[in-house]
Amino acid sequence: MPKIGTFDGAGFWKNAYAHQRGKLLRKVNVPDDQITALVNKKYIELPAPLKYEIETSGIDKKDLL
Repeated sequence: MPKIGTFDGAGFWKNAYAHQRGKLLRKVNVPDDQITALVNKKYIELPAPLKYEIETSGIDKKDLL
């Protein structure tokens, strides 16, 4: 069984600009009207289901830069 890769959401979030955070949120299907409210929050303040979705999404950091 292949190991499920996880994305370092907290590490990315801490070092990302707002537009990079927005790109990440779009990739996990967050509606645009919610993205503007979320990009300026700290990662720890994001809803737990959203953090789980980000971390298990299989997104590659290269796709967000």
